[in-house]
Amino acid sequence: MEERPWLKHYVEEQPADIEILEISLPQLLAQSAEKYQNKTAITFFNQTITFKELLEKVNIVASALYKRGLEKGDRVALMLPNTPFYPISYFAALTCGATIVQVNPMYQPDELRYILNDSGAKFIIAFEPLAPIVEAVKNDTKLEEIIYASAESASQFHELLQDPGDKVPDIDFNPQEDVAVLQYTGGTTGRSKGAMLTHYNLIANTIQSAIAIKPVSNPGNERVLMVAPLFHVYGMTSGMNLAIYNGNNLIMLPKFDVEQVVKTIETHKTTSFPGVPTMYIALLEYAKKHQTKLNTFKSCTSGSAPLPIEVLEQLHEITGAPVSEGYGLSEASPTTHRNPVVGLQKAGSIGIPFPSTYVKIVDQDTGEQALDVGEIGEMVVKGPQVMKGYWNMPEETNQTIRDGWLYTGDLAKMDEDGYFYIVGRKKELIIASGYNVYPIEIEDVIYEHPKVLETAVFGVPHPYRGETIKAVIVAQDGDKLTEEEITEFCKEKLAAYKVPKIIEFREELPKTAVGKILKRKLQEEG
Repeated sequence: MEERPWLKHYVEEQPADIEILEISLPQLLAQSAEKYQNKTAITFFNQTITFKELLEKVNIVASALYKRGLEKGDRVALMLPNTPFYPISYFAALTCGATIVQVNPMYQPDELRYILNDSGAKFIIAFEPLAPIVEAVKNDTKLEEIIYASAESASQFHELLQDPGDKVPDIDFNPQEDVAVLQYTGGTTGRSKGAMLTHYNLIANTIQSAIAIKPVSNPGNERVLMVAPLFHVYGMTSGMNLAIYNGNNLIMLPKFDVEQVVKTIETHKTTSFPGVPTMYIALLEYAKKHQTKLNTFKSCTSGSAPLPIEVLEQLHEITGAPVSEGYGLSEASPTTHRNPVVGLQKAGSIGIPFPSTYVKIVDQDTGEQALDVGEIGEMVVKGPQVMKGYWNMPEETNQTIRDGWLYTGDLAKMDEDGYFYIVGRKKELIIASGYNVYPIEIEDVIYEHPKVLETAVFGVPHPYRGETIKAVIVAQDGDKLTEEEITEFCKEKLAAYKVPKIIEFREELPKTAVGKILKRKLQEEG
């Protein structure tokens, strides 16, 4: 078998391997500010910031942070929603040589305390309404400086802009070694781990992402709808860093509200949207209900969780744009695969690997034997976007990265064209009566039912079968669904042993901040 069979599906001029710029993220911003000076970098409701203005604000805040004692290697936690405070703080702290610690603004005190202590964060820049949560933990951490950001002119963040230091720090970066971001991830086991993403990792993935959308991209003139949270690795790279690299306008919204999102699309004629399946499902339902055409897009990307085939096909009809499903994980900065924006797209597939990325399927037991086309095993990845390791966790690092290969924990297969298909998590595989059952296959079938909005399928313990299959379902607004309807529907399309034996209906499913269904939480509830 050839080493990279997917290369034959690369579009003309798309290189098999790319040269990664040996620069830092602040240098990336500086280059774009020089090239796209007066182009709009950020739109936030009625506020616009040009690339030149963005760099000026970043440098002012960087000099203020430096004056307050921020040094190279220090960790700075960001606990911010999608607002201009985020990119300004992000690049300002990086300009000082610090490492960004990504914090979900929805975290409660115990979750925040753990991440601050694990990372040893010295500074935190937080959204002012979250002050009670930060204040509740500050005495249990190594925090030396707390800066609150709000729209009020009296906020501490505005003070930084008014009281810069004497100079912008001039840091000597080593992009391959210096950790730009600690991206905390639950991973497959145990407590949350900080994936160490270097400047080199993030620059690499930004350039890889830019090459993937190049056939439909006009740098300096695209309008990117940024509602996926920037504290999540997908929003950070595929949204913010990519838009800055390409000189595009990042149109930011602090949360996903379907009416506001549609209004923003119509007002700004947005051309690009890095979204997640739950966002796309909500947009699709709204568009169908209101006969809305979301046809300004040139490209839509979907990440974070599998996009049901039924949804993907309907989205393509409504937007007229390719909805390219891809794959990534925090440990890979995050993207490793994407369906091409032109050429062969395969519904249900995560597409083909990025340039300079090697992927193989290995056996689940030893992880050492490469499997043939069509065989299911663990997917392992090698490339410039793969993390340096887990923060202060050498054992976990050695388990996850072996001989330069990142073991993803995802079960997958590759077809003869080099397109990959995720069939489930290694930990999510259901073994019912001795049969291997992959939840995604059942979920895809259930999503075909016209009355189903969302579903999650997983295994629960069973005294006889070992495990039995459970489906938790949210029905479309106003629709009534019964267990019998779902069972009969599944029986027509699935082998008997794959038909869910337990069916539960809910008003909504638990989700992460980025909209990923929390299957583990549902499993814990039984």
